[in-house]
Formats: sequence, structure tokens, C-alpha cells
Amino acid sequence: MNSERKSRLQDLGQAKRATETGEDYLACILELWEKKGYARVVDVANSLSVAEASACSMIKSLANTGYVKRERYRGFTLTESGRAMAREIHARRRILTAFLQSLGLPENVVLHDVHGLEHHLSKRTLERLKRFVQKTRADQKLS
Repeated sequence: MNSERKSRLQDLGQAKRATETGEDYLACILELWEKKGYARVVDVANSLSVAEASACSMIKSLANTGYVKRERYRGFTLTESGRAMAREIHARRRILTAFLQSLGLPENVVLHDVHGLEHHLSKRTLERLKRFVQKTRADQKLS
């Protein structure tokens, strides 16, 4: 593989990891807002078990992309697009959690696997999993 192609693939891998990390931050910020009514860098850092400097850097990046808005005296909040993205992430997590639970897996395995899978499913696969989970739940209610 030539060095230019290898470099481009490495850049894509780094961009994908950055996107996954950003999604984790958005979901965390939404959870903090729903739970506490605010989100601060220190809260996000504690929730994600990262250094405050790392959290600050990612939050600045999310602000630059239009997902986060700084609020004076309240830390920051999600913009409309940030909230939409965070809700989408939560929906993916709920679907995957329900699916893996339906397989009878232990909770610690479910949590681990959801985190590993949530960023890597196509919309098509996720939609099929959603229908499967809904059908399974409906069938369980009938029995």
C-alpha cells in the first residue's frame, strides 16, 4: 500500500474515532442536563472518566461544529442539532440494549457490547433490530 493511501486511511480511522468520542460526549451532556439541569466540563470529565483538559478540548470542538453552545454562568448546553444527535445516540443504545437483553446476556456483557456496537451499525441494520425488538416484545405480551 502506498504511503499516501495509508495516510488517508489512518486519517479516516482517526476521524471515525473522533466522531465516536464526540457522540459519547453529546450523550453524556444530554444525560447531565436531564439529571441536573446543567452540564459543566468537570461533570462531563467525571462522567466519562477523562481529564478535564480532554473534556474541555472536545467540548470546544463540539461547539465549533455547532452541537454545543456555551451559556454564561451555566456551563454549556446542546444546540438543537446537538440534542437531535444525542437523542439519536440514546435511541441506538436503547435498541441495542433491548436486543442484547432479549438474547439473555448478562448485564455487564450487554453494557460492554452496546458501547462497542453503537457507533458501527448502519441505519438499515438498526431499523431491522428495532423492528425485531418490537416484534419480540409484542410476542412476549401475547404469551
